[in-house]
Amino acid sequence: MSQNYYNLCCQYNGQVVRISDRFGRQHVGRITNVTRQRVFIQPLGGGGRGRGGFGMGYYGGYGPGYGYPYGIGLAFVTGVVLGGLLFW
Repeated sequence: MSQNYYNLCCQYNGQVVRISDRFGRQHVGRITNVTRQRVFIQPLGGGGRGRGGFGMGYYGGYGPGYGYPYGIGLAFVTGVVLGGLLFW
């Protein structure tokens, strides 16, 4: 299954997506890199679970509302939705 998510994440590289994982967490941001084991996402938004953004290590280094990219294991991904579908 992670091979399908790898191909999907490669297709959406550079675009805003919402990724859900098997722990029920939602990760919203721009895909910055994809490897066979991980997808790296740069979080968007300002209100994420006490960390300032939706990802760990948020310090606002990319301007207002952006955090540092972080990796999500492809084995834990349960869904990927293109960000354009989120905002209409």
